[in-house]
Amino acid sequence: MKKILIIDDEIHIVELLKFNLENNGYKVDYSYDGFDGYLKTKEFQPDLILLDWMLPNISGIDVLKKIREDEDLKDTPVIMLTAKNMERDKVKGLEEGADDYITKPFGIKELLARI
Repeated sequence: MKKILIIDDEIHIVELLKFNLENNGYKVDYSYDGFDGYLKTKEFQPDLILLDWMLPNISGIDVLKKIREDEDLKDTPVIMLTAKNMERDKVKGLEEGADDYITKPFGIKELLARI
């Protein structure tokens, strides 16, 4: 079973994602905080990370940088899932190592297709 880690501080988004991902056969863990989210990547060893940009304690971009610098995690796919929808934000997210970038609000069917 593929494992997905959600790092997002919006509880209703996490619940929506968790419900839909589990119904599609994924094992899901989550964190509402950037620092805790990074620690969970180390222990959960996900196959994919859904990462918000605007997080408490450490921004999603900083979490992404830490993931890309970590020998054990650097190849883990990361999809930025964020309300930051300006072109410069998308470019920055992709340049920092995100594999994909989806803006909120998003369609769950599109997200599942990208996963």
